[in-house]
Amino acid sequence: MTQPVRIPADVDREDTVLANLTARQLLILAVTGIVLYGTWSFTHTFVPLPVFLIPVVPIGAAAAFLALGRRDGMSLDRLLLAALRQRMTPRYQVSAPEGIRPAPAWLAQRTTETGQPTDGIAPSAVRLPAEGVTETGVIDLGTDGVAVVAVCSTVNFALRTPSEQDSLVSAFGRYLHSLTAPVQVLVRAERLDLSAQIGELRGYAPSLPHPALEAAAREHADYLVQLAQSADLLRRQVLLVLREPLGPSLPTDVLGGSSPLTVFTRPRQNRLDVDDHALRRAAEARLVRRLGEAVELLGPIGIVVTPLDAGQATSVLAVACNPDSLLPPSSALAGADDVITTAVGEAWSESNDPASYRTSDGRDEQ
Repeated sequence: MTQPVRIPADVDREDTVLANLTARQLLILAVTGIVLYGTWSFTHTFVPLPVFLIPVVPIGAAAAFLALGRRDGMSLDRLLLAALRQRMTPRYQVSAPEGIRPAPAWLAQRTTETGQPTDGIAPSAVRLPAEGVTETGVIDLGTDGVAVVAVCSTVNFALRTPSEQDSLVSAFGRYLHSLTAPVQVLVRAERLDLSAQIGELRGYAPSLPHPALEAAAREHADYLVQLAQSADLLRRQVLLVLREPLGPSLPTDVLGGSSPLTVFTRPRQNRLDVDDHALRRAAEARLVRRLGEAVELLGPIGIVVTPLDAGQATSVLAVACNPDSLLPPSSALAGADDVITTAVGEAWSESNDPASYRTSDGRDEQ
Protein backbone atom coordinates (compact mmCIF):
# COMPACT_ATOMS: atom_id res chain seq x y z
CA MET A 1 0.00 0.00 0.00
CA THR A 2 1.41 3.37 -1.01
CA GLN A 3 1.61 6.41 1.21
CA PRO A 4 2.40 10.04 0.40
CA VAL A 5 5.94 11.27 0.95
CA ARG A 6 6.73 14.94 1.43
CA ILE A 7 9.40 16.26 -0.91
CA PRO A 8 11.17 19.40 0.38
CA ALA A 9 11.23 22.50 -1.76
CA ASP A 10 15.03 22.36 -1.73
CA VAL A 11 15.59 19.06 -3.52
CA ASP A 12 19.36 19.40 -3.05
CA ARG A 13 19.05 19.39 0.74
CA GLU A 14 21.03 16.63 2.39
CA ASP A 15 19.28 13.78 4.16
CA THR A 16 19.16 13.85 7.94
CA VAL A 17 20.77 10.96 9.83
CA LEU A 18 20.26 11.57 13.55
CA ALA A 19 18.45 14.24 15.59
CA ASN A 20 17.53 16.10 12.40
CA LEU A 21 21.22 16.54 11.62
CA THR A 22 22.97 15.61 8.41
CA ALA A 23 26.03 13.40 8.21
CA ARG A 24 28.24 16.44 7.60
CA GLN A 25 26.90 18.23 10.68
CA LEU A 26 27.31 15.11 12.82
CA LEU A 27 30.88 14.72 11.58
CA ILE A 28 31.82 18.28 12.51
CA LEU A 29 30.21 18.10 15.95
CA ALA A 30 31.52 14.59 16.69
CA VAL A 31 35.11 15.42 15.72
CA THR A 32 35.01 18.59 17.79
CA GLY A 33 33.57 16.75 20.79
CA ILE A 34 36.11 13.92 20.56
CA VAL A 35 39.04 16.35 20.32
CA LEU A 36 37.82 18.41 23.27
CA TYR A 37 37.10 15.32 25.38
CA GLY A 38 40.50 13.85 24.56
CA THR A 39 42.18 17.11 25.52
CA TRP A 40 40.31 17.17 28.82
CA SER A 41 41.26 13.54 29.53
CA PHE A 42 44.96 14.39 29.24
CA THR A 43 44.84 17.72 31.08
CA HIS A 44 42.20 17.29 33.81
CA THR A 45 44.81 16.19 36.36
CA PHE A 46 46.64 19.53 36.36
CA VAL A 47 44.23 22.00 34.65
CA PRO A 48 41.21 23.19 36.66
CA LEU A 49 37.83 22.89 35.01
CA PRO A 50 37.08 26.66 34.93
CA VAL A 51 40.41 27.31 33.24
CA PHE A 52 39.78 24.52 30.73
CA LEU A 53 36.33 25.91 29.90
CA ILE A 54 37.75 29.32 28.93
CA PRO A 55 39.06 28.14 25.50
CA VAL A 56 36.66 25.20 25.17
CA VAL A 57 33.42 27.18 25.23
CA PRO A 58 34.37 29.48 22.30
CA ILE A 59 35.72 26.52 20.32
CA GLY A 60 32.56 24.48 20.84
CA ALA A 61 30.35 27.45 20.04
CA ALA A 62 32.31 28.12 16.84
CA ALA A 63 32.02 24.47 15.78
CA ALA A 64 28.27 24.46 16.43
CA PHE A 65 27.92 27.76 14.60
CA LEU A 66 29.76 26.40 11.56
CA ALA A 67 27.84 23.12 11.54
CA LEU A 68 24.34 24.50 12.12
CA GLY A 69 24.52 27.99 10.65
CA ARG A 70 23.52 28.88 7.10
CA ARG A 71 24.01 31.93 4.95
CA ASP A 72 22.22 32.47 1.61
CA GLY A 73 21.14 28.83 1.57
CA MET A 74 24.67 27.50 2.16
CA SER A 75 26.24 26.10 5.30
CA LEU A 76 28.86 28.24 6.99
CA ASP A 77 31.56 25.57 6.89
CA ARG A 78 31.37 25.55 3.09
CA LEU A 79 31.51 29.33 3.04
CA LEU A 80 34.63 29.15 5.21
CA LEU A 81 36.22 26.63 2.86
CA ALA A 82 35.33 28.86 -0.10
CA ALA A 83 36.97 31.82 1.64
CA LEU A 84 40.13 29.78 2.26
CA ARG A 85 40.24 28.63 -1.36
CA GLN A 86 39.75 32.18 -2.58
CA ARG A 87 42.49 33.39 -0.26
CA MET A 88 44.96 30.76 -1.47
CA THR A 89 44.13 31.34 -5.13
CA PRO A 90 46.76 33.43 -6.98
CA ARG A 91 45.62 37.01 -7.48
CA TYR A 92 47.02 37.30 -10.99
CA GLN A 93 45.81 34.70 -13.45
CA VAL A 94 46.54 34.90 -17.15
CA SER A 95 45.52 32.77 -20.08
CA ALA A 96 49.17 32.27 -21.05
CA PRO A 97 51.01 29.76 -18.85
CA GLU A 98 54.35 31.37 -19.74
CA GLY A 99 53.36 34.53 -17.89
CA ILE A 100 52.96 38.21 -18.70
CA ARG A 101 55.23 39.38 -21.48
CA PRO A 102 56.62 42.91 -21.31
CA ALA A 103 55.38 45.53 -23.74
CA PRO A 104 57.49 46.24 -26.83
CA ALA A 105 60.28 48.75 -26.38
CA TRP A 106 58.86 51.16 -28.97
CA LEU A 107 55.60 51.24 -27.00
CA ALA A 108 57.07 51.34 -23.50
CA GLN A 109 59.19 54.41 -24.36
CA ARG A 110 56.06 56.46 -24.98
CA THR A 111 54.07 55.65 -21.87
CA THR A 112 52.51 58.67 -20.20
CA GLU A 113 51.42 57.01 -16.94
CA THR A 114 53.29 54.80 -14.54
CA GLY A 115 51.64 51.42 -14.38
CA GLN A 116 51.44 48.97 -11.54
CA PRO A 117 54.85 47.46 -10.70
CA THR A 118 55.11 43.85 -11.75
CA ASP A 119 58.35 42.92 -10.00
CA GLY A 120 56.73 40.90 -7.20
CA ILE A 121 53.89 39.50 -9.30
CA ALA A 122 53.95 35.78 -10.03
CA PRO A 123 51.08 35.15 -12.45
CA SER A 124 49.61 31.69 -12.72
CA ALA A 125 47.67 30.04 -15.51
CA VAL A 126 43.94 30.64 -15.35
CA ARG A 127 41.87 27.47 -15.31
CA LEU A 128 38.35 27.92 -16.59
CA PRO A 129 35.58 25.31 -16.27
CA ALA A 130 35.32 25.08 -20.06
CA GLU A 131 38.47 23.78 -21.74
CA GLY A 132 37.23 24.07 -25.32
CA VAL A 133 34.35 23.86 -27.77
CA THR A 134 34.22 21.18 -30.44
CA GLU A 135 33.14 21.79 -34.03
CA THR A 136 29.67 20.45 -33.24
CA GLY A 137 29.17 22.93 -30.38
CA VAL A 138 29.83 20.52 -27.49
CA ILE A 139 31.56 22.28 -24.59
CA ASP A 140 34.41 20.27 -23.09
CA LEU A 141 34.41 20.57 -19.29
CA GLY A 142 37.48 18.41 -18.79
CA THR A 143 37.03 15.76 -16.14
CA ASP A 144 33.64 17.25 -15.23
CA GLY A 145 32.09 16.01 -18.48
CA VAL A 146 30.59 17.72 -21.51
CA ALA A 147 27.74 20.16 -22.04
CA VAL A 148 25.67 21.53 -24.89
CA VAL A 149 23.78 24.81 -25.11
CA ALA A 150 20.57 25.35 -27.09
CA VAL A 151 18.58 28.53 -27.58
CA CYS A 152 14.83 28.33 -27.01
CA SER A 153 12.11 30.52 -28.43
CA THR A 154 9.37 31.86 -26.17
CA VAL A 155 5.59 31.72 -26.22
CA ASN A 156 3.16 34.40 -25.07
CA PHE A 157 1.49 32.89 -22.04
CA ALA A 158 -0.53 35.91 -20.89
CA LEU A 159 -2.51 36.27 -24.13
CA ARG A 160 -3.60 32.62 -24.18
CA THR A 161 -7.01 31.42 -23.03
CA PRO A 162 -7.22 29.44 -19.76
CA SER A 163 -7.52 26.15 -21.64
CA GLU A 164 -4.49 26.99 -23.78
CA GLN A 165 -2.53 27.94 -20.67
CA ASP A 166 -3.39 24.59 -19.10
CA SER A 167 -2.18 22.84 -22.24
CA LEU A 168 1.12 24.73 -22.16
CA VAL A 169 1.67 23.94 -18.49
CA SER A 170 0.81 20.27 -19.04
CA ALA A 171 3.19 19.98 -21.99
CA PHE A 172 6.01 21.64 -20.07
CA GLY A 173 5.27 19.38 -17.11
CA ARG A 174 5.59 16.33 -19.35
CA TYR A 175 9.03 17.51 -20.39
CA LEU A 176 10.08 18.00 -16.77
CA HIS A 177 8.82 14.53 -15.84
CA SER A 178 10.80 13.01 -18.71
CA LEU A 179 14.12 14.37 -17.46
CA THR A 180 16.65 11.76 -16.43
CA ALA A 181 19.40 14.26 -15.58
CA PRO A 182 19.48 17.88 -14.41
CA VAL A 183 19.07 20.70 -16.92
CA GLN A 184 19.63 24.42 -16.57
CA VAL A 185 17.23 26.99 -17.99
CA LEU A 186 19.13 30.26 -18.26
CA VAL A 187 17.33 33.53 -19.01
CA ARG A 188 19.87 36.25 -19.71
CA ALA A 189 19.75 39.82 -20.96
CA GLU A 190 22.25 41.26 -23.39
CA ARG A 191 22.73 44.51 -25.26
CA LEU A 192 20.68 44.89 -28.42
CA ASP A 193 22.67 46.10 -31.43
CA LEU A 194 20.44 47.70 -34.07
CA SER A 195 23.22 48.70 -36.46
CA ALA A 196 22.46 45.81 -38.83
CA GLN A 197 18.75 46.66 -39.01
CA ILE A 198 19.53 50.34 -39.52
CA GLY A 199 21.95 49.55 -42.32
CA GLU A 200 19.42 47.29 -44.05
CA LEU A 201 16.70 49.93 -43.88
CA ARG A 202 18.92 52.61 -45.39
CA GLY A 203 20.30 50.21 -47.97
CA TYR A 204 16.92 48.98 -49.24
CA ALA A 205 15.17 52.36 -49.00
CA PRO A 206 16.18 53.60 -52.51
CA SER A 207 14.89 50.39 -54.11
CA LEU A 208 11.35 50.72 -52.73
CA PRO A 209 8.67 51.27 -55.41
CA HIS A 210 7.24 54.51 -53.98
CA PRO A 211 8.89 57.66 -52.60
CA ALA A 212 6.58 57.58 -49.59
CA LEU A 213 7.82 54.11 -48.69
CA GLU A 214 11.42 55.26 -49.06
CA ALA A 215 10.77 58.24 -46.80
CA ALA A 216 9.07 56.01 -44.23
CA ALA A 217 12.01 53.58 -44.26
CA ARG A 218 14.53 56.37 -43.75
CA GLU A 219 12.39 57.89 -41.01
CA HIS A 220 12.18 54.55 -39.25
CA ALA A 221 15.96 54.13 -39.52
CA ASP A 222 16.45 57.57 -37.97
CA TYR A 223 14.06 56.60 -35.19
CA LEU A 224 16.06 53.46 -34.46
CA VAL A 225 19.27 55.52 -34.33
CA GLN A 226 17.67 57.92 -31.87
CA LEU A 227 16.32 55.03 -29.81
CA ALA A 228 19.73 53.35 -29.62
CA GLN A 229 21.39 56.60 -28.52
CA SER A 230 18.82 57.57 -25.90
CA ALA A 231 18.21 54.22 -24.21
CA ASP A 232 20.11 51.13 -23.15
CA LEU A 233 18.41 48.53 -25.30
CA LEU A 234 18.36 44.96 -24.04
CA ARG A 235 17.01 41.71 -25.34
CA ARG A 236 16.33 38.51 -23.48
CA GLN A 237 17.51 35.10 -24.52
CA VAL A 238 16.45 31.74 -23.09
CA LEU A 239 19.14 29.07 -23.10
CA LEU A 240 18.76 25.38 -22.31
CA VAL A 241 21.99 23.88 -20.94
CA LEU A 242 22.37 20.10 -20.88
CA ARG A 243 25.31 18.54 -19.09
CA GLU A 244 26.57 14.98 -18.93
CA PRO A 245 29.35 13.70 -16.66
CA LEU A 246 31.96 11.33 -18.00
CA GLY A 247 31.36 8.77 -15.28
CA PRO A 248 28.67 8.10 -12.67
CA SER A 249 27.17 11.33 -11.42
CA LEU A 250 28.17 12.29 -7.89
CA PRO A 251 26.47 14.67 -5.46
CA THR A 252 27.48 18.15 -6.47
CA ASP A 253 27.59 21.47 -4.71
CA VAL A 254 28.70 24.95 -5.58
CA LEU A 255 32.03 24.25 -3.88
CA GLY A 256 32.62 20.94 -5.61
CA GLY A 257 30.75 18.35 -3.55
CA SER A 258 28.42 17.53 -0.73
CA SER A 259 31.23 17.05 1.77
CA PRO A 260 33.92 19.51 2.87
CA LEU A 261 36.51 16.80 2.19
CA THR A 262 35.65 17.07 -1.50
CA VAL A 263 37.62 20.30 -1.67
CA PHE A 264 40.81 18.37 -0.91
CA THR A 265 40.02 15.12 -2.74
CA ARG A 266 38.83 16.72 -5.98
CA PRO A 267 42.30 17.58 -7.38
CA ARG A 268 43.38 14.01 -6.76
CA GLN A 269 40.31 12.66 -8.56
CA ASN A 270 41.01 14.90 -11.55
CA ARG A 271 44.34 13.16 -12.08
CA LEU A 272 42.82 9.73 -12.50
CA ASP A 273 43.63 8.06 -15.79
CA VAL A 274 40.44 7.19 -17.66
CA ASP A 275 39.58 6.28 -21.19
CA ASP A 276 38.62 9.82 -22.15
CA HIS A 277 37.78 9.09 -25.76
CA ALA A 278 35.24 6.35 -25.09
CA LEU A 279 33.69 8.13 -22.13
CA ARG A 280 33.34 11.39 -24.04
CA ARG A 281 31.72 9.68 -26.99
CA ALA A 282 29.21 8.02 -24.67
CA ALA A 283 28.50 11.33 -22.91
CA GLU A 284 28.02 13.12 -26.24
CA ALA A 285 25.62 10.38 -27.37
CA ARG A 286 23.56 10.90 -24.22
CA LEU A 287 23.55 14.64 -24.85
CA VAL A 288 22.25 14.13 -28.39
CA ARG A 289 19.47 11.88 -27.10
CA ARG A 290 18.44 14.37 -24.41
CA LEU A 291 18.53 17.25 -26.88
CA GLY A 292 16.29 15.30 -29.25
CA GLU A 293 13.82 14.66 -26.45
CA ALA A 294 13.71 18.39 -25.67
CA VAL A 295 13.04 19.23 -29.33
CA GLU A 296 10.25 16.65 -29.58
CA LEU A 297 8.50 17.53 -26.31
CA LEU A 298 8.80 21.33 -26.48
CA GLY A 299 8.10 21.66 -30.20
CA PRO A 300 4.32 20.98 -30.03
CA ILE A 301 3.77 23.95 -27.69
CA GLY A 302 5.61 26.37 -29.97
CA ILE A 303 9.02 26.37 -28.28
CA VAL A 304 11.71 25.91 -30.92
CA VAL A 305 14.92 24.44 -29.49
CA THR A 306 17.97 25.19 -31.65
CA PRO A 307 21.39 23.87 -30.59
CA LEU A 308 24.26 26.33 -30.87
CA ASP A 309 27.22 25.65 -33.12
CA ALA A 310 30.84 26.14 -32.11
CA GLY A 311 30.95 29.87 -32.85
CA GLN A 312 27.67 30.64 -31.12
CA ALA A 313 28.55 28.56 -28.06
CA THR A 314 31.89 30.36 -27.82
CA SER A 315 30.08 33.70 -28.01
CA VAL A 316 27.75 32.70 -25.18
CA LEU A 317 30.71 31.75 -22.99
CA ALA A 318 32.49 35.01 -23.84
CA VAL A 319 29.42 37.05 -22.93
CA ALA A 320 29.10 35.14 -19.64
CA CYS A 321 32.68 36.12 -18.76
CA ASN A 322 32.22 39.77 -19.81
CA PRO A 323 28.49 40.60 -19.86
CA ASP A 324 28.92 44.39 -19.92
CA SER A 325 31.02 44.56 -23.07
CA LEU A 326 30.04 47.31 -25.49
CA LEU A 327 31.15 45.13 -28.39
CA PRO A 328 28.98 42.00 -28.35
CA PRO A 329 31.09 38.97 -29.25
CA SER A 330 29.96 36.88 -32.18
CA SER A 331 31.23 34.02 -34.28
CA ALA A 332 32.51 36.57 -36.84
CA LEU A 333 35.04 38.04 -34.41
CA ALA A 334 38.59 36.76 -34.38
CA GLY A 335 39.75 34.70 -31.45
CA ALA A 336 42.44 35.69 -28.99
CA ASP A 337 44.99 33.42 -30.67
CA ASP A 338 44.08 34.26 -34.28
CA VAL A 339 46.58 36.15 -36.45
CA ILE A 340 45.01 39.11 -38.25
CA THR A 341 46.71 40.06 -41.52
CA THR A 342 45.98 42.66 -44.17
CA ALA A 343 47.38 43.47 -47.56
CA VAL A 344 49.52 46.60 -47.85
CA GLY A 345 47.75 48.89 -50.32
CA GLU A 346 48.54 52.24 -51.85
CA ALA A 347 47.11 54.06 -48.85
CA TRP A 348 49.71 52.44 -46.60
CA SER A 349 52.29 54.97 -45.50
CA GLU A 350 55.15 55.10 -43.10
CA SER A 351 52.91 56.76 -40.51
CA ASN A 352 50.80 53.60 -40.38
CA ASP A 353 53.79 51.42 -39.54
CA PRO A 354 53.97 50.95 -35.74
CA ALA A 355 57.67 50.08 -36.03
CA SER A 356 58.50 53.56 -37.31
CA TYR A 357 57.88 56.74 -35.32
CA ARG A 358 59.05 60.29 -35.67
CA THR A 359 60.46 61.99 -32.61
CA SER A 360 59.94 65.61 -31.64
CA ASP A 361 63.23 66.67 -33.26
CA GLY A 362 62.28 65.15 -36.60
CA ARG A 363 64.44 62.00 -36.41
CA ASP A 364 63.02 58.64 -37.40
CA GLU A 365 63.13 55.82 -34.90
CA GLN A 366 62.98 52.15 -35.77
